[in-house]
Amino acid sequence: GALYGLALTPAFTLARTDNPELRWTTREAAASAIATPDGANLFRLRTAPIEARLRALPGVADAHVTVSLPDTLVVEIQEREAILDWAVGDVRFLVDRTGVLFALASSDGTAAAGLPAITDSRATSARLAVGSTLDPVDMDAATRLGSLVPLDLESSATSLVVAVTDANGFVVGTVPRSWIAVFGLYTPSLRTPAIIPGQVRLLRSLLAGREAAIERVILADEDSGTFIPRPTAVP
Repeated sequence: GALYGLALTPAFTLARTDNPELRWTTREAAASAIATPDGANLFRLRTAPIEARLRALPGVADAHVTVSLPDTLVVEIQEREAILDWAVGDVRFLVDRTGVLFALASSDGTAAAGLPAITDSRATSARLAVGSTLDPVDMDAATRLGSLVPLDLESSATSLVVAVTDANGFVVGTVPRSWIAVFGLYTPSLRTPAIIPGQVRLLRSLLAGREAAIERVILADEDSGTFIPRPTAVP
C-alpha cells in the first residue's frame, strides 16, 4: 500500500534534470534521448530505457541515469574519445578505439589536431556517415600504420601519411613527397594486420642507404618485398 501511494503521490515528481556539458552531443539530442518531462513520477520511472537511448547516440560511449529524491534525475555521460582522423573525400570523421565514426572533425582542424590521419578513397567508403562503424580489420591496420613516425623507418621525411585505396589497400607516403610503400589489403585470417610490424622492419631495411633513390616499395609480406627506383635523368 505504501509503494502504491508513493507511485501516485505528487510529492516525488521530476522537477530538475542534471545534464552534463557535452562536446560531441547537442543538448537537444540528449534531451530527446532522455525524453522524461517535468512532472513525471520518479517512483514509476525506469532508467534502463533512458540509458539505452543515450548510448545509441553516436558521441556517447556510456551513460548512467539515477534518481535523486525528491525531484531530480541525474544523468552521467561518458563521451567517446577520438584516436583517428578518418577522411573520405572532403569529409573528415573522428573515430574512437572501437571504430565508431562518432562526429565530424571541425573545419578549423582543432578537434583532430595531433591525431593520426587516414585518407580513405575506396568506393564503398562513400557510404560512411556519423554513427557508422569501421571494419575491425581496417581499424587494426589503420591504428598500427597511423602510429608510425619517420624515426621508426630511419627516414629523413618530415612526417608520414597513410591512405587506403581499392587498388593498393593501405599505402604509406612521406611529407615532403618522396617514396610510397604499398602495405596492401588485409583480411581476418589469411593476411592479417599482425604482419605489419614485420613489414615495417622490411621497409626500413629496403630504405637503408637508398631512400633518396626509391620511388615505390611493395611489401608482399613480412619477408618478401621489392622496390622501384626513381627514374634517372637521360643524358
